[in-house]
Amino acid sequence: MQHYRHYLLFLFLILHCSHAIYSQDIPAKNEVNIPAETKDDSISVDIKPIIDERREILADTVKTDTILPQKEVLENVVDYYGEDYVYIDRKENKVYMYNKAYIVYGDMRIDAGLIILDYDKNEVYAKGIDSAGVYSQAPVFVQAANEVRPDSIRFNFDSEKAIIFNSRTEQNGFNVLAEVTKKENDSVVFLRNVKFTTSKNIDDPEYYFYTRKAKFVPKKKIVTGLTNMYIADVPTPIGLPFAYFPLTEDRTSGFIIPTIGDNNNRGFFFQNGGYYFAINDYLDLTFLGDYYTNGSYGLRGETSYALRYRFRGNVSVRYEKLINSERGFPDFSESAVYNIRWTHNQDQKANPTSRFSASVNLGSSRYFQQSINQTNNASALVNTLSSSVSYSKTFETEPQVNFTVAGTHSQNTNTQEINMSLPNVNASVSRIFPFAPKNGVKQGIIDNINFQYDLSAENRISTVDSLFFKPEMFENAQVGAQHSIPVSTNFKLFNYLSASASTNLRETWVIKTFDQRFDPLLNNGNGAVVTDTVSGFDRYFTYNFSTNLGTTFYGTFNFGEEKKIQAIRHVVRPSVSYNINPGFDQYYDDYIIPSADPEVNDQVISYSRFQNTLFGAPGEVFSSNIGLSLSNTFEAKVKDRDSTATEPKKIVLLNNLNFSTAYNLAGDSLPWSPLRFTGSIPVVERLDVNFNGSLDPYALNNNNERIDQFNINNGGSLFRLTNANVSVNYSFSSKDLEGNERDTDRIDNETFRNGGRPDDLFGDSTNINSGNIYEDDEEEDDTNVAWYNYKIPWDFRLAYTITYGNARRQNEISSQSLMFSTNLELSPRWKVGVSSGYDFKNKGVTLTQFRFQRDLESWQMSFNWTPIGSINTSWYFFIGIKSSVLSDIKYDKRREPDRNL
Repeated sequence: MQHYRHYLLFLFLILHCSHAIYSQDIPAKNEVNIPAETKDDSISVDIKPIIDERREILADTVKTDTILPQKEVLENVVDYYGEDYVYIDRKENKVYMYNKAYIVYGDMRIDAGLIILDYDKNEVYAKGIDSAGVYSQAPVFVQAANEVRPDSIRFNFDSEKAIIFNSRTEQNGFNVLAEVTKKENDSVVFLRNVKFTTSKNIDDPEYYFYTRKAKFVPKKKIVTGLTNMYIADVPTPIGLPFAYFPLTEDRTSGFIIPTIGDNNNRGFFFQNGGYYFAINDYLDLTFLGDYYTNGSYGLRGETSYALRYRFRGNVSVRYEKLINSERGFPDFSESAVYNIRWTHNQDQKANPTSRFSASVNLGSSRYFQQSINQTNNASALVNTLSSSVSYSKTFETEPQVNFTVAGTHSQNTNTQEINMSLPNVNASVSRIFPFAPKNGVKQGIIDNINFQYDLSAENRISTVDSLFFKPEMFENAQVGAQHSIPVSTNFKLFNYLSASASTNLRETWVIKTFDQRFDPLLNNGNGAVVTDTVSGFDRYFTYNFSTNLGTTFYGTFNFGEEKKIQAIRHVVRPSVSYNINPGFDQYYDDYIIPSADPEVNDQVISYSRFQNTLFGAPGEVFSSNIGLSLSNTFEAKVKDRDSTATEPKKIVLLNNLNFSTAYNLAGDSLPWSPLRFTGSIPVVERLDVNFNGSLDPYALNNNNERIDQFNINNGGSLFRLTNANVSVNYSFSSKDLEGNERDTDRIDNETFRNGGRPDDLFGDSTNINSGNIYEDDEEEDDTNVAWYNYKIPWDFRLAYTITYGNARRQNEISSQSLMFSTNLELSPRWKVGVSSGYDFKNKGVTLTQFRFQRDLESWQMSFNWTPIGSINTSWYFFIGIKSSVLSDIKYDKRREPDRNL
C-alpha cells in the first residue's frame, strides 16, 4: 500500500507540477547565486509544502485514513546549487550537484565538488572532484562557528550526526587532523587516528601529537588516549598514556610547568614553576617559584591590569633567598635579595584635569648582580634605581591652580646610598598680569608685569641599603617648605632688543635647625665643635634681582645659484644679563675657637643655623654678576640632487655653538668665570657629534691651584682647556634605506624597566618566564620565500664617548669607550646579533654578547652567550613551541654567572 502511495505521488507531480520544474541548464562560470524568481539553477525546495500537497491528494483518494502523518524532519528550507549541473533523480529521490556545489540547511553549509542529497534517508554526501589524479574542491563543512575540511562527509538531517573522513579543523590555535571523525551532536565529536599540531602546514606538519582515539568538545577540551609526539613523522619517546588539552577562547587559570636542572653550588633545582590566575578580563596574576636542594629558593609575583580608556599597568615583586655551598664549608654564605617594580599609566582621555602615574624600581642594590633567575646582563650594569609615584590635579579657576603630590626614590647600587622624598608637595598659581589691558595686546613694561606663586614642600630621607624599610631610616629625615613669588616683565628696546627684568621673593620654612658651639672639654681637653639639633619652626627670607638683554641678527654669504653651495647663513644670538644676590648675614652666627698660643689670635668661625637643612643656608656673601652668552648656528643652501625640486635644500653645518661666561663685580679676586662651550655637528642624517668643554682664563701656581693672574700673562695661552667631552651616537638600519619607518626602541622592555638602556648596546635580554623569545611574532606565510632574492634586514647602533680632564694639569683622558651592537637576519629564519665595545682607558673589551635565534616554523630556538663581561659571563639556550597553547613544551639550559669572581 505504501509503494502505491509513492507511485501516485510521483505521477501527480509529473502531471500537475511540471509547470514548476524544468531541466537543468548550465549557468555561466562566474554565476554563483541566481534570484529565486527566475528560472535558474539555484533551486530552493521547501519540503513542507510538497508534503502538504501529497496529503491533500491522499485525502481525495482515500476517504478514511487511519494512519497519522509522520512529523516532518526537514523543518527549514534546503538551498542547493551546482555550477555544471543540478540533476534530480526521480526514481532514487536524490539530487546531484556538481562543480562548486553547495547546500545550505539552517546553520549548516557544505561546499564541495560533488554533493548528493538523499530525500529518503534525509542525508547529504559530499566529496571533492578527482580529475587526472588531482583531488580538488574538497568539502568544507561549516556549522555555526565550527569549520571542518575533510576529504568526504556524510551528514544526516534527522539526527544531525555526521561521518567525516580525513578532516582538518582549527580550534583555538590547534590544527586537528583526523582519519575518521564521528559527530554525535553539536557538543561531542569522536575522532580516530588523530594528529594535533600548531604548525601552519596542516598537510605536512613538522611536528604533531598522534593519538589513536580522542574525544573532542568544541571550545572546551580534547581528551585523548595514548599519545606520542612525532617530529618530521618520526616517533619520539615523548608520550603520555592519556592527554588533556583545554580549549577556550578566553584566558584560563592553570599550572606553569617548571624547568628542572642542576647547579654546582646549589644542587638540583625546579625553576619558574607556579600558577597563572586569570582573575577577570581586567586583571591577572602569575605566581612563580624556584627551589634548590641546598635550601635556596625564590618567589615572584607578577600581575598586569588594564581598564580601557582609563589606565593600565603591571606590578612585579621578586624575592630570593640565596645559599651558596653547604653549611659547614668555608665558602658557605647566605643572603637575601629582593626587587619591586610597578608601572602605572593613565590614559589621557580618562581625566583631563587630574593624573596619576607610577614608575617604581627599588630593592636590594645587588639584586641584578646576585639574582640566580634572570639572564639580563644589561640589567647587571645598572648603577641607579629610581622611582616616582605622583598625583597631579589642575583646578580650572582664574587664575589656574596646579597641585602635585609625589614620592621619589633614587638608589646608587655601587655605594648603596638611598635618597627618598616621601612625600613632596608642589603647588603653583599661574601667571597673573595685574596691569594688562582687558582687551588688546600687552605692550610695554607695565602691561607685561606678571607674578605667580609656587610652593615646594618635602620630607627628605637619606639612608643606606641595610637600613631600608627600618625605623632607623626616619631618624634623620629633613622636612621643609619653600614659598616663591617670582615677578617679571619683558619689553622691546629700539625695536631690535628684547629686554626682561625679574625678581624672586622666597621664604623658606624648616622644623629644625642646627646650632654650633665649641666645647673645650671634649677630645681629651683639646676641644671639639658640637652641633646641637634645635627642634621647632624657623624661617628665613631671601630675594634677588636679574635683567637680561638680547637680540638676533643674521649674516648671509651668497655664492651664486649655479654653485653647488649657493649660500651660507650665520645666525647669531648674543645676550647680556645682570644678577644681584644680596648677602643675608643676619642669619649667621659666630663661635670662637681659642688658640693655645698666646701670640696667635683666636679663630672666629661663622656659621648659619640653617646649614644642613633641607634647602640649605642663604648666601652670606653679596654678589653682583654680569653674564655673557653667545649662540651661533651655521646653515647652508645646497643644490638639491633631485632635478625636479624647485627650491634648494637646507642643511645645518653647525648647530647651537654656544659660549657663556660671567664676571663678578663684587669679587675681590678671580672675577671671571670659566668660558663654557657646547655644540653639535651634524655629519650625516641621524649622526651628530656633540661636544662641550670649559676654558679657564686664569693660571695655576706650583701647587696646581688657581691664582688671580691671567694665563696669558703667566707665559701661557689665552685660555686653558680644563675639561672637554665628545660623544657620538648613531643608529641605522636597512629600513632607512628602504624608506620605511625606522625602528624605535621599546620603552617597556625588560632592561628599561630594570633601570637600564632601552637599546641593546649592553646586550639583549631573554625573558625566561615566557616561551616566546621574539618580541613580534608575525603571522606570515614564508613557505614560498624567494630565497635567492631575499632582502637581509639589519640594524646597527654605535656610541662613542671621550672625556678629557686638565683642571690641575693632569692632562689625561679620564674615560674613552666605544660601544656597538648589530643584528642581522641571515635568512628568513636565521637571526644573529652581537653587542660589544672597547674601553680605551682600561684597555679592555667591555661586556660582549652573541645572540643566535632560529625560527623553526612551529618551534623557536635561541642561544645567548656572554663570553666577556666585567660582572658575569654566562650562556642561555632555549628551544620550545611558539604557540602559547603549548608554551610549556620547551627545553632550556643555562650556565649561571660565577658569583665568586
